[in-house]
Amino acid sequence: RCLQFNLKRMSPSQIQGHLTELLIQEKIESEPQALILLAHAADGSMRDALSLLDQAIAYSGSDVKTEAVETMLGAISQDYLINILQALIEQDASTLLSTTRQLIERNPDYQRVCSDLIQILHQMALYLSAAKIEPEDGFMKQDIMDCSASLSAEEVQLYYQIILQGRKDLDISPDQSLGFEMLMLRLLAFSPQLQQEAPAQTTPLEKKSL
Repeated sequence: RCLQFNLKRMSPSQIQGHLTELLIQEKIESEPQALILLAHAADGSMRDALSLLDQAIAYSGSDVKTEAVETMLGAISQDYLINILQALIEQDASTLLSTTRQLIERNPDYQRVCSDLIQILHQMALYLSAAKIEPEDGFMKQDIMDCSASLSAEEVQLYYQIILQGRKDLDISPDQSLGFEMLMLRLLAFSPQLQQEAPAQTTPLEKKSL
């Protein structure tokens, strides 16, 4: 016979807290953002988080630094993600593309970047819901709340769906960096705000009546 254990997933904040305590006990220096990245990458598993932490310590040689963890995971600074969302909110195509290309130069894991954007949009949706649940990401909490204040719940849901579908499309793109840049342009093109501002096109029947 076999025993089956249904273990509860741990939240990123719980994992981060445990990793922080562990490193304090081991007298290993770390940066909060590095531990946040490890906690998200663990996807609810403390065992995976400990394994990733061991890899991060070995990779960096001693201290757990954000830049080293980003390189190890193929992740990127969350500043890029917030800058992308802010450019989208402001309908600033130039900033959106320049930020996207700066991100591409770092050769990230594009699936992970999309996953991170989806997680941020999920927190924004919860904050904009009737329940008004504040973001659990302590490092980006204020940034997420500020971005939420400039978007409607419908816009957040739209961006969520576009990135969710775009993430699947990356695998069939001839080049993932190209596919990711097109995904960012798609977010801009399908912005509800942009569509509302677009002039209504005259149909052939309307032209005849004129």
